[in-house]
Amino acid sequence: MEKELYYKKEITINASLDEVWNGLVNPEITKQYMFGCEAVSDWKSGSKLTWRGATDGIDYVIGNVLEFEPGQLLVYTVFDPNAGYTDTPSNYLTTRYELFAEGTKTILTVSQGDFAKVENGEKRFGDSQGGWEMALQGLRKAIEE
Repeated sequence: MEKELYYKKEITINASLDEVWNGLVNPEITKQYMFGCEAVSDWKSGSKLTWRGATDGIDYVIGNVLEFEPGQLLVYTVFDPNAGYTDTPSNYLTTRYELFAEGTKTILTVSQGDFAKVENGEKRFGDSQGGWEMALQGLRKAIEE
């Protein structure tokens, strides 16, 4: 059995649960930190989710919403249709956001994987780490400022 390979990170954001949640699902905010991409979805379990370039209209990442509990939990799959990998369910990763209130701040935990189960997983894991660090810092900045 292969060892699991997940990106995991916890950050504290100086904002309410509602503000952080809005930052995760509002396309006007996602384009500020997710490399110019708007999150396009009706945010219902089973619905499509597309990360679309705000200026060029290109679908950079596609997937499906798996779980949606406003202010608490968001789980969705992701796949880059432009990366040259086979578009099969086994090549999709699962991204999970969990939010917890801590006084006037919000703790956001993020995980994505299992990279060990997808095509070229170690490379994809390595490539995603820097992107996640930039995105999460950008999310914090977009919400706190």
